[in-house]
Amino acid sequence: MSDDQQKQSIVAKLIGAGVALAAAFVVNQVLSQAWKAKTGHKPPKAEDPGDAGTAELIAAAALTGALVAVSRVLATKSTARFVKRVDSKNPLD
Repeated sequence: MSDDQQKQSIVAKLIGAGVALAAAFVVNQVLSQAWKAKTGHKPPKAEDPGDAGTAELIAAAALTGALVAVSRVLATKSTARFVKRVDSKNPLD
């Protein structure tokens, strides 16, 4: 692998990580607003003292974990596809 290809690979990984983090943040915010609209309060967190029961904590954790994981996978795959498309249009000599 040449220096240019290695630099592009590192840049692609950094962009992918940034996009995945942004997607996870957006999903977390949307889920928080949807949970608040449905229940009238923010989703419970394990460290929050409050009235949340075990079932509600488990539901919030499962939903958050699943949706954030899916968003990260989709963002990472989309970024990889985009980088591959850009690389194929600008081949290195």
